[in-house]
Amino acid sequence: MKHSILTAAVLGAALVSTSGASAREALENVIHVYDDVVFFDGYNKLENLNDDAKAMIPDDDGVLRHLTSLYAVKLSDEQLAQVGEHLDMRVMIGAMCDNYDRIGNINLAFVPKGSATYTPSEVKRIELGRFITPFMDKNKNPKEVPYAYEVDNVSGILRDARLREKFDIWVEFQLFGIPYAANEQIKGCAGCQDVFAGTLWFETDAPAPLTDKNVLVPIVIKKPEDQGKNLCNYDESATDVLGKTQKKYTFEVPEDVTDSEIVLITSNHGANAGGEEYNRRVHVVRFQDEVVLRYTPGRDSCEPFRKYNTQLNGIYGYSARSDAEWQSFSNWCPGDVIDNRIINLGPLAKGTYTVEIKVPKAVFPEKQGDIPVSMYFQGVTEGKLPQPSGVADVKVDFRSSICVEGDVCRVTSEETPLSIAVYNADGELIDRRVRAAEISLAACPKGVNIVVVEYADGLNENYKVLR
Repeated sequence: MKHSILTAAVLGAALVSTSGASAREALENVIHVYDDVVFFDGYNKLENLNDDAKAMIPDDDGVLRHLTSLYAVKLSDEQLAQVGEHLDMRVMIGAMCDNYDRIGNINLAFVPKGSATYTPSEVKRIELGRFITPFMDKNKNPKEVPYAYEVDNVSGILRDARLREKFDIWVEFQLFGIPYAANEQIKGCAGCQDVFAGTLWFETDAPAPLTDKNVLVPIVIKKPEDQGKNLCNYDESATDVLGKTQKKYTFEVPEDVTDSEIVLITSNHGANAGGEEYNRRVHVVRFQDEVVLRYTPGRDSCEPFRKYNTQLNGIYGYSARSDAEWQSFSNWCPGDVIDNRIINLGPLAKGTYTVEIKVPKAVFPEKQGDIPVSMYFQGVTEGKLPQPSGVADVKVDFRSSICVEGDVCRVTSEETPLSIAVYNADGELIDRRVRAAEISLAACPKGVNIVVVEYADGLNENYKVLR
């Protein structure tokens, strides 16, 4: 059967967040937003907290407390005036009376100008960064864990004159914790309802002028664990097809843009036996029904974060694990960030677009767990969006070329590839060959398939082929 090469393209997604030190030197201009704000039992209401917990809440610290797990602070004109072109976001979590790994995130909320309060579900919001807390015993050192994000693209949002004319910009700090285990297991936590302390600040360079070139479209923001299901295969609100883990989102780009991207954050959850936390799955992202990203979450190793996990737990165990052991089960590391994935789209015309997330092999035993998804679109009407420093831009000069003859795909290159793999359009692996220059396509389904040529230095080149 004849094959033809449709296109050759490196799938354009950069990872832009790393826990700990930023890829560049620390920026000197600091914007403080939260300072040791205390979060409480996520299943409780603020008004129902006990007296000890209520005593931890200052009378007037400028923090709007929507829930025990969701706080907001409005950025002042003075703070916004500090924002430069480069922007790092820093989060510090302090141990209190939750000794388990929990999911936290930082959001921006766009609230009608002059409002003293707002309802989160009724305003536009985007997620800036997500993290997982370590298993922490508040009586052991270290008692804090840092998280760092490079978010230069957010500078354009905070300096956007059109947005600031219509909205106040609030920074949300969301962290759902539960004290029940620590009440029994951690000294000093009996009867306590406090779970974590959170500090948040931005680091930036010299103040930059306002811009009117930014185009921002929130697409979807994750639901917290007590407010419904995110992406999964067993809830009608969380999938387009019951039995399959897939969801398509439609959004409007209001004007032509010269450069654009989608910022995507996902993390797999479900700690029950066989749950999605412990199984690495291929994730496939389609834009306008074309595959633009295929990725499998998970670090090479979680060992760098062991030091923050001061409470004995089943993830880290008694001794260090090999890289292979970590890669066999961990989607993320307690004490680490969840990556922001940048999908570069380039110039786009005003109009309606669709983006779809699909995890073909996801399994949710006992109908537990889900995949929280957050996405927003960002473009500029002139020029280019900033690329995060320390992250290589998408390569367009191909090291190899391919030729398809019959059922065989051959690679021509000056060096032998580390591997050649072929995937179907859903991102499922069909075949892989190590240290080879050709691969059979005989087992590929009809339609579009993707050949991935990997080199020893980490470069991946992706080719679409039609069978």
